[in-house]
Amino acid sequence: MDKISEEKIENRFQFCKMDDSLNERIDAPAYSYSQAVIRNFFRSKTSIVILLIMTIVVLMSMIQPLFSGYSFMDVSEINNFDARYNPPSAKFWFGTDGDGKSLFDAVWAGAKTSISIGVLSTVICEGLGVIIGAIWGNSKRIDHFMLEVYNVISNVPQLLVVLVLSYAFGSGFWNLLFAMTCTSWFMTAYFIRVQVMIMRDREYNLASRTLGTKTWRLIIKNIFPYLVSVIITDASKKLPEFISYEVFLSFLGVGLSVETPSLGRIINNYAPNMSNYPYLFWIPVFVLALVTVSLYLVGQRLADASDPRTHL
Repeated sequence: MDKISEEKIENRFQFCKMDDSLNERIDAPAYSYSQAVIRNFFRSKTSIVILLIMTIVVLMSMIQPLFSGYSFMDVSEINNFDARYNPPSAKFWFGTDGDGKSLFDAVWAGAKTSISIGVLSTVICEGLGVIIGAIWGNSKRIDHFMLEVYNVISNVPQLLVVLVLSYAFGSGFWNLLFAMTCTSWFMTAYFIRVQVMIMRDREYNLASRTLGTKTWRLIIKNIFPYLVSVIITDASKKLPEFISYEVFLSFLGVGLSVETPSLGRIINNYAPNMSNYPYLFWIPVFVLALVTVSLYLVGQRLADASDPRTHL
């Protein structure tokens, strides 16, 4: 019985040849950062719904004004009494105002201006802030000087700075853009500086510096990949903030020129109609809330999905 059992055991196993090339083979699945970000983002149904809403709002803001040709200065319908103060209907989706102009055209033309200035301001602030903040966090010489400048700027309310500069340089799209970004990038730079200082003294960065790795390569290869989610989070807060600044200044009649439509100027123009024709006021306010909230939530979801710690 022992010999028979030994033969059965031998028949069940066979010797394998040694293959040295298998020693270099990694059995772990291939990892792609971009694919992991996309997979994490679209894993949530809420993220998909919010992204869809944001896409519709942005596309409507960018495309619809190209066909409507809406202008504040257009008074072609002012003598058409039948077109005045029509409530929302199948013909006039958002209704018309006292001049017979379509509120639907006005809202999307204003949203285009508000989104454009918000996006451009965010790109400028994040670009300058990330670059200068990375240098600031790695240079002790620059750190002392920049901290003194930051202490002065950070104690002045940002909205007050934007308001004063808007009055000083006058109305206009580019003047308002300069007023918004003149000092805002300093806050981003300080934020990035703190994050870089946290990352720069970790063991693998100290080892890279000891081996002679250049500072710029250390920042790009070893530090920035871990700051992607942090930068996106900061941008997602800055974008609605800049749109809110533009709306507030336009509501006060400062910043943009009179002929430039924006959500703030539209809300300001129709505020006196709040009691008699509430749709003229509340529809632009609703679209403004939709723009800011959707942009913020998509940014937050993308920041969470881009965090490498969520890819485990």
